[in-house]
Amino acid sequence: MPTALTTERPSTTRTRLARRLLPVLYTHRLASTRQLHELLTPHTRSTVYLRRVLGELRRDGLVDAVAHRATWPGQSQSLWFTTPAGCELVEAGGEVQPRAWNMSSQTAGGMLQEHMLTVVETGLVFTRWARRLGHECGPLSWEPEVAHRIRDRGRGPRDGSVLIADAVLHYTHTRGDERTLHTLFLEIDRCTEPVATLREKLRHYAAYRTYSPAHGTAPSGGPGAEAWRERYATFPQPLIVLSDAPERTLARRTADLRALVQAQPRLAHALEAIGAGVTTLTALTDHGPCAPVLTPLGAGEAPVALLPEPDTKEAIRR
Repeated sequence: MPTALTTERPSTTRTRLARRLLPVLYTHRLASTRQLHELLTPHTRSTVYLRRVLGELRRDGLVDAVAHRATWPGQSQSLWFTTPAGCELVEAGGEVQPRAWNMSSQTAGGMLQEHMLTVVETGLVFTRWARRLGHECGPLSWEPEVAHRIRDRGRGPRDGSVLIADAVLHYTHTRGDERTLHTLFLEIDRCTEPVATLREKLRHYAAYRTYSPAHGTAPSGGPGAEAWRERYATFPQPLIVLSDAPERTLARRTADLRALVQAQPRLAHALEAIGAGVTTLTALTDHGPCAPVLTPLGAGEAPVALLPEPDTKEAIRR
């Protein structure tokens, strides 16, 4: 029952942080206290105020928390999510795109917990570097689990006709008065699937690049235009982010994926056209997207920068 919407602490009297926090949690499904601190209160050393606000929202029935499965007993950190009442409150506000999922303690504590946290961590890395470099990428600059139809036949997401990106991230690169929006398809790989599965996912991105609906038109492109033009100004760049394994393992996985792609020249050419590449979460964290952290999956083997370098090295030291 949505009784929490009529508690003694109505939404109109909530703090500014609480009003920012609810849409962020709703959008990203699950986040740790540390991740929320970096996203929403990065200029404060202490998490005391954030924890207080989370506690108030929990007492009001709008958020809840579970323990992190990957930590030792006695050292667990809280992972937060919006309850059905919290989701209803966010959706009524109309500030973010309504989502199909409703998190529960069972889902938050289940097998996908680490994957959801790594998606948030990847977006957080871009946000962190944007702050350092004077670019724009905020707490709501990426959206997880975004579906895209890639062929007409079939009736659901399990029949191969729909591609679901782990996240779509928007990053605005600024250089003087020039502002450039970069859009990325993020695929998070925690080394739990065969490399061949990654290649098939890349094949789906290539298919989406050329897919035109058999019925209807893409308004921004006219009759017969590719479906992606309805949603994006330019085709998003697919980026596979490897994590949760030793660096040697990630390097072998990168080499194996490149070899599988290069064995199919048509696929390699298609991926070169859309700039598909692979990196590691560690490389992104340590060096940032403006450093040569991207290994191309099409032509060329030398790492390249994902985004243009800043105007001066001074920007990196800020």
